[in-house]
Amino acid sequence: MFDENPKRIDRLPNAPGVGYKPQHFSDISNDSGVVGWLEVHAENYMGDGGRPLAQLRHLSEKFAISAHGVGLSIGGEGRLDPDHLARLKHLNDWLHPASFSEHLAWSTHGAEFMNDLLPLPYTGVTLTRVADHIDVLQETLGRKILLENPSSYLAFTESTMSETDFLRDLARRTGCGLLLDVNNVFISATNLGTDPIAYIDDFPLGHVGEIHLGGHDEDEDDHGAPLLIDSHGREVADPVWSLYDYVITKGGSRPTLIEWDNDVPDWPILEAEAQRAHVILQKTAT
Repeated sequence: MFDENPKRIDRLPNAPGVGYKPQHFSDISNDSGVVGWLEVHAENYMGDGGRPLAQLRHLSEKFAISAHGVGLSIGGEGRLDPDHLARLKHLNDWLHPASFSEHLAWSTHGAEFMNDLLPLPYTGVTLTRVADHIDVLQETLGRKILLENPSSYLAFTESTMSETDFLRDLARRTGCGLLLDVNNVFISATNLGTDPIAYIDDFPLGHVGEIHLGGHDEDEDDHGAPLLIDSHGREVADPVWSLYDYVITKGGSRPTLIEWDNDVPDWPILEAEAQRAHVILQKTAT
């Protein structure tokens, strides 16, 4: 029988983490190397039992866990799905994750759910709607959440503020923290023709509770211009590592996740990516 009140680690360490995949359970349990914490996608663990939950319960007694929501549609026009909120609350109540995060995006329209994280115009109306949804989510969970910056493939002409100002205002109005996805910054800057360093310089780093690093695929648009796709299916690109080094040097060390969700490699390859983040974190610490 499971201990209903096991001891949990309630804070993410300033160390590398990885997105947990069941095929790595034995490797992580036996020798996690420099990996100090794990992230799971919340929607994969909102059931009532089975091996996935048993493994997660076991790991949560040894590692700090970050629960990352991918399906709440926090930027959607309608109210947040009460059934989805209830399942998230149940997960948080038994798992007691060290961190819970969601995306600045939408994925619902009426009763339809789209399996994608879609962008938002940055306007006062959108800001109020997203802030209201964050308030509902934080009240339901009884905890502060982190909100992740998106990867962008287009910009809205009706936007009246920058993404960094939008996130800054959300943090101020709701008290939420921020999750800085450095790969998303690089993708958006490449796709929209902006400067990733200028974005980081304007980002409210003091609100950042977690950093994400992931791989992307390279393509071209219809005009032959570079188009980057947030695929999470390969190693972190060198320019993203350089941008991450800049972030850590400027803002200090933060818990840093290696995201690899598709074409998941064997554990030694994933651990090597975590080791690369560890080197940057240690350099800054010293």
